[in-house]
Amino acid sequence: MSSSLYTGLQQPLLSGHIKSLSRCISLVENEVPGTADFLEALPASATPVIGITGPPGAGKSTLVDGLIHHWVTAGKKVGVLCVDPSSPFNLGALLGDRIRMSEWYNHPQVFIRSLASRGSLGGLHPHIVEITDVMKAAGFDYVLVETVGVGQSEVEIAGLADCTVVVVVPEAGDEIQTMKAGLMEIADVFVVNKADRPDADMFVKNLRQMLAPAFMTRQHEIAVVKTVAQQREGIDALTTAITDVLQLGATNERRSWLLAEKAWHLIQQQRMKNLSKAQLKQAIAELLHSEFNLYQFVRQYVQA
Repeated sequence: MSSSLYTGLQQPLLSGHIKSLSRCISLVENEVPGTADFLEALPASATPVIGITGPPGAGKSTLVDGLIHHWVTAGKKVGVLCVDPSSPFNLGALLGDRIRMSEWYNHPQVFIRSLASRGSLGGLHPHIVEITDVMKAAGFDYVLVETVGVGQSEVEIAGLADCTVVVVVPEAGDEIQTMKAGLMEIADVFVVNKADRPDADMFVKNLRQMLAPAFMTRQHEIAVVKTVAQQREGIDALTTAITDVLQLGATNERRSWLLAEKAWHLIQQQRMKNLSKAQLKQAIAELLHSEFNLYQFVRQYVQA
């Protein structure tokens, strides 16, 4: 790694040097030569990763802002990764969502990094596993990962986080039924945000009834916490629920599952490294003048 762009960055990173952390994340994000060696040399870290996910408009960013305030007030260092949706055409993203956390950008105990999802279907960045490990090595007490607003099948955050917080609002109603196949199963903690709205108590009651069967197969009861993130109400109860989940720790079965999910993601990424959507579009465009068979086209890449 002597000639690598990572040279001289590891020790400052482990000391919590913010500029070195930013540089390392950029290098990992862009897959520069030496990335694999750099990641393999990172020491193991017990820093907990907390995933914040849920439908669009549920107030995830405002809730993250409240969590930052709580932990910073308690003297903790907090790292935050915020993943924003990308354009399906140029993979760029408008990272304007961060305005809700603007007071923390220059705070010495807080580091916030916005990432574009770059078309990833799971509501996360393609290199989120690697970037999260870089964050964990930088000496934070907590690492928060806020995902793109997700649907029922886009639940990759569960394979990344030690504690997954699913945020919903009282108006969700029948949407909860459609979420059962995905988000309902991955939550360690449910947050009913904007709980000052009408029918919030009835919604919480119905949600707890819906979750009841899951209690039998879980190591712990899934907490349902009411918050009004805009006023930072209920944040103390939420942090208590998160702490309870983290203190229980992962069973060997869940830990194996988490690591298998990460390994699958990384192996899949390596296997697909020499392919890009742009290359596929170009190859297809050149064949469209003739009779095009999708399955014959795909076979040449699968057998390669």
